[in-house]
Amino acid sequence: MTPTLIYVGGEFVKTNKQLDVFSPYDQELVGVTYLADVNILENAIQKALVVKEELKQITSYKKSQILKQISDSLITHKLKLAEILSAESAKPINLAIAEIERSIQTFLIAAEECKRVPKEYISLDWTSSGTGKEGIIKYFPIGLVAGIAPFNFPLNLAVHKIAPAIAAGCPIILKPASATPLSCLELAKIIDETDLPKGAISILPMDRQTGNLLVTDERFKLLSFTGSPVVGWKMKQQAGKKKVVLELGGNAATIIAESATMEELLPKCVMGAFAYSGQICIHAQRFVVFHKHFKAFVEALKQEALKLQYGNPLLKQTQISNLIDEENAVRVENWMNEAIAMGAELVCGGKRHGSYIEPTILINCQPTMKVYAEEVFGPVVCIEPYHTIEEAIAKVNDSVYGLQCGVFTNDIKELDKCFDEIEVGGVIHNHVPTLRFDQMPYGGVKESGLGREGVKYAMLDMLEPKILIK
Repeated sequence: MTPTLIYVGGEFVKTNKQLDVFSPYDQELVGVTYLADVNILENAIQKALVVKEELKQITSYKKSQILKQISDSLITHKLKLAEILSAESAKPINLAIAEIERSIQTFLIAAEECKRVPKEYISLDWTSSGTGKEGIIKYFPIGLVAGIAPFNFPLNLAVHKIAPAIAAGCPIILKPASATPLSCLELAKIIDETDLPKGAISILPMDRQTGNLLVTDERFKLLSFTGSPVVGWKMKQQAGKKKVVLELGGNAATIIAESATMEELLPKCVMGAFAYSGQICIHAQRFVVFHKHFKAFVEALKQEALKLQYGNPLLKQTQISNLIDEENAVRVENWMNEAIAMGAELVCGGKRHGSYIEPTILINCQPTMKVYAEEVFGPVVCIEPYHTIEEAIAKVNDSVYGLQCGVFTNDIKELDKCFDEIEVGGVIHNHVPTLRFDQMPYGGVKESGLGREGVKYAMLDMLEPKILIK
């Protein structure tokens, strides 16, 4: 098996620390790459700092060309990249293809947004001392960016850091998850073929100790982290003076109101509940259902869950496969068993087979149960009834998290009330919270994070305003 080299500021290298990548589905070796050590990271930092001023001077036209070239190359290599991503993550191939398509779109969005870096003019004659003066505000690249991406969307969540950095004119060093580095390193080959100055991008798998230097080193001016709340908030404490953007977890809820159209919502709810085995930050984990629809919805979702086809993620008929590793599967199993012991009722599923968890539905869950209160990150959902929309909103808000929420309703006043009162970063109408578009502001409140992604919004964190008073 030919090793995949890591990307250090325009140079593909190997190190003396080999990283073997195994399939979560059958534990077969699917790739070999390397871990960067402190010296490799320092080399990447130095190269990035050398090209920082050059990046600042690149025209929007040139940046747009580079980003469009990357997007086009991803189209050319879509199926190959999807197979690599599927093999390393156990993401069913159809979902892997969809992720590559989203990455294509994200670079295309960045190719447009780099032409719209904000500029402002403000009048200053609001007071007598401002007479005859005016203000011109330009936004400049913040400097070196540190990006840390997770395993569950190993390419597109990395792209949501890389593409805005290129568009904003910032060098970036990105650490992919050690379990799923291969697809991101394939992206490095595509980026290397462009005219982007060497040193602007480094993609470095690292162990946790070396990777933590992305957090603590003051030469980084922005840390963009996607991952668990426990790790993310600790990083913020260690980050010093740099800006920090945290895209963390959640236990996203979906309200199914009295006016909802049951036939239309079911396929969306199945997807939200069980796509990629629930290993999605905006996994539809809690369903809050109008009491008259409750029994019918539980039964309908159960029947759809039982139809889901488990198997090899590389086969097109596969709809659900293994979790990223057995350690996480054991954790999910323990949480399910704990909930059942505390009085939850198992509707279907509930069993673990190695690192595979059957699609699981629980009712009679309580806020003290981990499957309800924490981010399960597995194919497990809790369903509960409600009687008034005020009660439903209170149930949704009874959480330390606040990422996104789905609301199925055909009552506009009810929707407006949910939008005004639910404590989340995004409300999704007539769809599950799992829906995301790559140009939209994406992020959460409370324990779910700090700041927003989405290309334009990520760029704003990578830019600093400077005013000229004339």
